[in-house]
Formats: sequence, C-alpha cells, structure tokens
Amino acid sequence: MTLAKPELASFEPIEVDFSEHRVLDRFSDDELAEINQQLETAHPTEILRWADEAFGDRLIQMSSFAIDGMAIFDMFWKINPKARLATLDTMRLFEETYDLMDRIARRYNTEVEVHYPDIREVGRMIRQHGMNLFYKGVDNRKLCCEIRKVNPLNKALNEADAWITGLRRDQGMKRGNIEIIQKDFAHDAYKVNPMANWTAEMIREYVIENKVPYNILHDKGFPSIGCAPCTRAVQPGEDERSGRWWWESDPDAKECGIHTVAPAG
Repeated sequence: MTLAKPELASFEPIEVDFSEHRVLDRFSDDELAEINQQLETAHPTEILRWADEAFGDRLIQMSSFAIDGMAIFDMFWKINPKARLATLDTMRLFEETYDLMDRIARRYNTEVEVHYPDIREVGRMIRQHGMNLFYKGVDNRKLCCEIRKVNPLNKALNEADAWITGLRRDQGMKRGNIEIIQKDFAHDAYKVNPMANWTAEMIREYVIENKVPYNILHDKGFPSIGCAPCTRAVQPGEDERSGRWWWESDPDAKECGIHTVAPAG
C-alpha cells in the first residue's frame, strides 16, 4: 500500500523559557490548528518526523504493545534510533505481552522504559476491595485503572513534553474527534496521534510488510490487548474494543482514564 506524502511546511522552533511558561505555551491555538491542517493527510511517518523535530528527546511513545503501537514504534525508530518507548506494567499483563517487550528490546536494541504502580496503593486497594475488584462494579474497575495505569502515566509524563499514542478515529467512542496533535491539559504535554486516520487493516498490512514483531494474541482473536483479567478474545465482526471490560454494559465507556483530557485551566 502506497500513501501519498504531501509536502509539509517547515516549522521553525519557537524559543520558550520553560522556567516561566507551561509546555503547552509552545504553540498557540492558531499555530496548532495550522499544524493539524497540514498534518491531516500526512503519512504517520511524516507526523512522527515532525514530532521528533519539534520535541526531541522530550518526546516519548507510551505503548501497551498492541499491534498499532508496534507499527508506530517501527516508524519512529527508523526516524530516530534513540526513540523513547515506554509502557505501564500494571502487574496484571498477559505473559505474551511481557514476551513481546523482550523481543522489541532485542530487535531494536532499545531500552523499554517501564513504569509500575505504587505497590503500597495496590496493596491498600486489594485489602479493601479484593484482588479482582474490577468485576464488582465500574467504580471499582476505574479505581483499579487509576492506581495501576493512570497514576503511573502521570509520573511517566513528568519526563516528557509530548507523548505518542495509537489512538484512531475509527475506534469509535470519543476517539472519533481526535486531532493529529492535541493539547493534553491533564499532563501539560502534547499528545501525538500519528495513526488517527489509519484503520486496523492498514496497520496489519504495514506490520506484515515490514516484519514488525507483534503480540501473538492478535492471531488468537484479541484485537485490543490490556490486562489479562480484563481482556478477552472477540468474535469475527464484533467491535475491536468489545473484548475490553466485556462485563460492563456501556459500549461507549471502554476507556481506562488514560485518554481522558482534563479541561483547560
């Protein structure tokens, strides 16, 4: 598959004194709108190249090691062999996911930055609500996600001005309105969504063509992969995120809280 690569305007770096300004002051709303307009039809590689030039070593890819994240990292690494790759180890992941982490580290000769939850918070949660509290109600599930994923992410992004995600518009829910480059007010950082306009099939084609390592659970009916107790395989034709928290009735609430953007101010 060959996608046209539009000509992109060069963006001169804007000098910012970060001792007095927030990271999100780097681009005004008008500047960001212009950047998004030019990147809207760009190939993910062009988007990643722009982000790498704009943010340098303060750019980090956060990945759950699903197939979309692996396609992104392959592109990112080809642009910058020192590209930063990080993940959140909730301590409840699939063994196949841990195996993939090792394969990625060897294949790209890179160190995966792993961020863990606070074990004291995990212990208090388990003592109060039980080991598998997430099955007992959505509030419990959100509490578990907050302690195991959201809080570690907050700490991880202290070391970044921008983070790369695998969000796509065709995944539904509130993701249908995402921009290529977004202001993440919750973390005072920019969020880069290079795959916003791609589909699952386009990602799989890229992975196969470029022999990118991926989680073998994708070949066993898992289009979306999270924590082992909270993810199951789906039937052909089902929504790709229907296997996440499948016991919950609201199909539009298949989020853990990581991609909830707080209001400005």
